[in-house]
Amino acid sequence: MTDDAARAAASSIAATALAANARAADPLWAQAADRIREEIARRGLSEGSKLPPERELCTRLDVSRVTLRRALARLVEQGLVTASHGRGWFVAAPVAPAPAREWPKDLESFTATARRKHMRASSVVLRHDTVTASLDDADRLDVPAGTPLLRLERIRLLNDVRIAVDRTLLVAELAPDLARTDFRETSLFEELRRWGVEPDRAEATIEARNADGELAGHLGIAEGAPVLVLDQTVYTKDQRPLLLSTVEYSGDRYRLRTTLQTD
Repeated sequence: MTDDAARAAASSIAATALAANARAADPLWAQAADRIREEIARRGLSEGSKLPPERELCTRLDVSRVTLRRALARLVEQGLVTASHGRGWFVAAPVAPAPAREWPKDLESFTATARRKHMRASSVVLRHDTVTASLDDADRLDVPAGTPLLRLERIRLLNDVRIAVDRTLLVAELAPDLARTDFRETSLFEELRRWGVEPDRAEATIEARNADGELAGHLGIAEGAPVLVLDQTVYTKDQRPLLLSTVEYSGDRYRLRTTLQTD
């Protein structure tokens, strides 16, 4: 795999991870509705096609009859399926497959992803202060050692579920007002854009580790549990390093999916 392909795969996995975790936090009936919708699209079922019997759907989806009925009711509301008394459930209108999203080309904030999934993002702020750049940080950010950096460390939540710990270092002078911003509900990327600073791309690496005691406490998981670690440098449109971010996701809350292809 080339370096470019590896970076693309890492970005794809990281972005898909958050979207997948957002789905995992949805109610079970909503997850079931999504899976039925996806199966209709995948199989290209046309209007009038009959769905499997309810008992079979319950087995396939591993849900109760009550949960399945609520999922089907949602699809009826959306005009995708219809019921025929005594005959079962039928496709009311074909579902077009969603267009493939070019994840490796998208740099989307945690808050933006949450909104797209109809969820609420929030944070527990662990640290929000100013520190001086170490030699390593200065090298990655292309600034002199000792440059003031905004340090922002947060537990990220989706619908009040602890998802990840995000540790960010940002060149303080790029957006001085961020030192006084309340980041419990505020998006860092949105605040940067208010200052005319546009995050453009990220170079990322991703790896699996075990949670130490501190991280386990923040995420509410067992010490030693697997975590997915995304380390990235984010650049501006003029390709200047903007910030460093290390995000540690709880590994047991993810189903990862990516696509790789040859050149």
